[in-house]
Amino acid sequence: MAEPSIYDEIELEDLTFHPSTALYTYPCPCGDQFEISLPDLRAGEDIAVCPSCSLMIRVIFEAGDLPPEEEELKEVGGAVVGVAA
Repeated sequence: MAEPSIYDEIELEDLTFHPSTALYTYPCPCGDQFEISLPDLRAGEDIAVCPSCSLMIRVIFEAGDLPPEEEELKEVGGAVVGVAA
């Protein structure tokens, strides 16, 4: 299978994490946001896609850069709180 055409390579620290959705996002030139989920990153995926156009970015990270699994975030009564497993 051919390697996908990558628009750019972006460090994980430059993406914004949204705890309520477990998504990392980064601005796309089209005006939307590239998206990749925390579970996808944990599974070794590194390609974030824009839902509005065909652009993709490669997310540069190491497993240690991700939030610890034992501190998964949980939404309780509209507030996001950290919960130890």
